[in-house]
Amino acid sequence: MAEQMKVKELQQVVVRFSGDSGDGMQLAGNIFSTVSASVGNGISTFPDYPADIRAPQGSLTGVSGFQVHIGSGKVYTPGDQCDVLVAMNAAALKTQYRFAKPQATIIIDTDSFGPKDLQKAQFASDDYLGEMGIDADRVVACPITKMVKDCLADSGMDNKSVLKCRNMFALGLVCWLFNRDLNLVANFLREKFAKKPAIAENNIKVVQAGFDYGHNVHASVPATYRIESTSKVPGRYMDITGNKATAYGLIAAAEKAGLKLFLGSYPITPATDILHELSKHKSLGVITVQCEDEVSGCASAIGASFAGALAATSTSGPGICLKSEAMNLAVIDELPLVVIDVQRGGPSTGLPTKSEQTDLLQALYGRNGESPMPVLAATSPANCFEMAYAASKIALEHLTPVVLLTDAFVANGSAAWKLPTMDELPTIAPHYVTPEQAGHYTPYERDPETLVRYWAIPGQEGYTHILGGLEKDGRTGAISTDPDNHDMMCRLRAGKVARIPVPDLEVAGDADDADLLIVGFGGTYGHLYSAMEELRAKGHKVAHAHFSYINPLPANTAEVLTRYKKVVVAEQNLGQLAAYLRSKVDGFVPYQFNEVKGQPFVVSTLVEAFESLIK
Repeated sequence: MAEQMKVKELQQVVVRFSGDSGDGMQLAGNIFSTVSASVGNGISTFPDYPADIRAPQGSLTGVSGFQVHIGSGKVYTPGDQCDVLVAMNAAALKTQYRFAKPQATIIIDTDSFGPKDLQKAQFASDDYLGEMGIDADRVVACPITKMVKDCLADSGMDNKSVLKCRNMFALGLVCWLFNRDLNLVANFLREKFAKKPAIAENNIKVVQAGFDYGHNVHASVPATYRIESTSKVPGRYMDITGNKATAYGLIAAAEKAGLKLFLGSYPITPATDILHELSKHKSLGVITVQCEDEVSGCASAIGASFAGALAATSTSGPGICLKSEAMNLAVIDELPLVVIDVQRGGPSTGLPTKSEQTDLLQALYGRNGESPMPVLAATSPANCFEMAYAASKIALEHLTPVVLLTDAFVANGSAAWKLPTMDELPTIAPHYVTPEQAGHYTPYERDPETLVRYWAIPGQEGYTHILGGLEKDGRTGAISTDPDNHDMMCRLRAGKVARIPVPDLEVAGDADDADLLIVGFGGTYGHLYSAMEELRAKGHKVAHAHFSYINPLPANTAEVLTRYKKVVVAEQNLGQLAAYLRSKVDGFVPYQFNEVKGQPFVVSTLVEAFESLIK
């Protein structure tokens, strides 16, 4: 019998699963993060996978990774480097070791480190650990492939199917290391493979084998670990990705407004999961159409909006380029539309599976003519729900298309999310026509305070009207080329967007006396906030302001940005937010921190850069 090991309490830990794209690392990481979220831990995940449909097995370019940061309290980033690295083959160790801390525990499948594997991974000799400078005492070297084959010898599964279960052995070993309840893993697998119960049970058997291996052999590890939750708030929680949260936000908004939800979309990485998720919810009145191209995806949504639905279209940067003409139609028709842009690396096809913030100026200005449009940005996977709901509310109450910017990092990443009740969500009151307008309604009558036109749904008796892409007379709704009318209509459309009320910009940290204000937008929130906290822990006076509402800007934007001696705008592009803020705030000249690497910021790099600005 194995001797009882010590159990150490940890505040946080970072685990990275890595292997071939077909090794199931995303699934293993997702299960581990879900199990952690279900016991109340804070989590932040980062799936990092190649754009190749299937790179050659064992190749350096085909490595897929999934990093999860687990904490006893709230977690803001997936972590700079991991405490535990699972490397299922030689290529994974070669490419992923740079993400590991010097003292990290490394779990490898020794069966995938043969001569051919080492050659594919471009190792010069069979001493791969020495070649990389890795201390063998930190390595849990386990013949995972052989043990999985032994475990499933009587299962009746073919060899290919058996090998697909290797990820579950690694998951079981990690669950043992962190004292996770395997019943939670079993429940996940039985739900995922509900239509294939034999597959579920075989995977559960392999997870148990990995757990038992760690328990019985102790696998060169001095102790196992436990991460207790310290910030449990009563409620129902789930591990949610940003794309799923975006889909749920749209559903909740449609339900609150009493409307059907329509999504017209064309598949594109990394936004396709929104279409996949919404297509599952026909029982909630959700209508999804997978269109033949990006243009029809947006145009069909505009048709649904004209007919009275909450309409949305989802895409990434290349799709926004193609949708821009139809988006302009929604601007001049003043129809509610939510345009979701899950940003990825560009230009052109660029880096399809990597994350950037390079579509900001396109979202603000990437259309012909004067075409103002509200622009919002989600800050985290869970925040995607709130911002999708907010975008829908603005679209319906102000009759305007709205762009919601997320990015591959927050869309594919996940976090523990407390499900809200419908009563907790703000009301949504679409700006419909009034009974008094019946019989003499024209489509561009406006509320004098908000400048919002009144929405008439086709088929309502007494509200016959025509909309279209040609400019209309503001009084009659008839086609007009009158210069003064066009000038007036451009100003009215811009004024309507400018008057949309948005929350004030909040300042965290040393708001009253900071020597440096860190500014960002969207998915960099967690990294910038963490950098601020580390700088404050070092004794520096630092504050952080983050934009979720970009057009219109919060009313206190100028006051906040000009309050501090030094301001740095940090973004994953070459300075788009900084340029936009300079154009909106007189005399604002910030420092800039810019990276366009397709990877999340590294907090330690931010701290070093910001500290040099302070000093």
